Amino acid sequence: MTKRRDFIKNASLTGVALSTLSLTACMQESSKESDRKTEQETSNNQPAKKLKILFLGGTGFLGPHTVNAAIAQGHEVTLFNRGKTNPEMFSELEKIKGDRNTADIQKLANRKWDVVIDTSAYYPRSVNMAMEVLKENISQYLLVSTISVYADWSKPGMDESTPVGTIEDPTVEEVNGQTYGPLKALCEQAAEKQMPGKVCTIRPGLIVGPRDKTDRFTYWPVRIKKGGDVLAPGDGSDFIQYIDVRDLAEWMVYCVEQNINGIFNAQTNGSDITMKQLLDTCVKVINPAANLVWADKAFLQEQEVAPWQEMPVWIPAEGEYGGSGMMSSAKAYANGLKERPMEVVIKDCYDWFTTLPEERQANLKWGIKAEKEAKVLGEWKSKQNSPA
Repeated sequence: MTKRRDFIKNASLTGVALSTLSLTACMQESSKESDRKTEQETSNNQPAKKLKILFLGGTGFLGPHTVNAAIAQGHEVTLFNRGKTNPEMFSELEKIKGDRNTADIQKLANRKWDVVIDTSAYYPRSVNMAMEVLKENISQYLLVSTISVYADWSKPGMDESTPVGTIEDPTVEEVNGQTYGPLKALCEQAAEKQMPGKVCTIRPGLIVGPRDKTDRFTYWPVRIKKGGDVLAPGDGSDFIQYIDVRDLAEWMVYCVEQNINGIFNAQTNGSDITMKQLLDTCVKVINPAANLVWADKAFLQEQEVAPWQEMPVWIPAEGEYGGSGMMSSAKAYANGLKERPMEVVIKDCYDWFTTLPEERQANLKWGIKAEKEAKVLGEWKSKQNSPA
């Protein structure tokens, strides 16, 4: 089994028609999505003024969705990044090209913005450099962190008060499975020290949705579309958590509009969704003819089928992972976070994936390989059919 830190590091670093649904079901899902948006618009207070927002980053995965959410609300957006990731994006916006970890950060000096949204900080020096240039000219700093900051995942019900991990040398800038979480925790602490009470720290878990190139969630709808027997982990009762990138982006913009500060876990609430609910919904939405074959945890371990990497989204809640899928996001939901229906998340992930080149679609980056899945399914069926 891969260590938890590697699970969670990988979790955070980071159109085909819905022919299997009847017209009535499609209309119902469309109505649900419309109702969700209307509810959010009416329940979330509109900002008193349009904001000037500076993004540190903004062109990767979460960044573009958040930029679009800000633009949709009428805010004035500036991007500061190296211009290496998707440089063609947002040609209509002001762009300042530079590396935040060098003297380029001085390009932001003597400029005023209302808010900074930082999606690209990985070690405290990076935060301190930005803050020293910006803090006198902004009123709020939103930092995207990660649930990887938590040191102990063995207990259910973790919340924002759970102790974070530490690192022996806080000046280390090599980001890997062991350092990622503690360095993010140091980024949080650096930001709060620089601007006490004016920092909104967001700790997402597994971010999913259109533009997610990791396949960590999309594996399931893609695999289920292929049909046949589909290897599924455990008995389906394990809890899982994720956050749709658009829900996260919209809520982040809401937080800066309402000047919400503090620390927030940001994902579906703990103990709300099981692996069975996820895969059953994938079958319903994508391919009702697919057959889920649930194989128990002990057998999968014998077959060296790794949770998370080969069975995406799934981490069995036992031992040091005893709190997996049961982390509280109640604070975020109490402060305006909303989630779109699982059916919509699954459909949109699949639809986006089918827009990729055929070669890319044929080579999933996450999930068990077809040959190994077939072998494991064969072993499982033999075991089930053998005399006790």
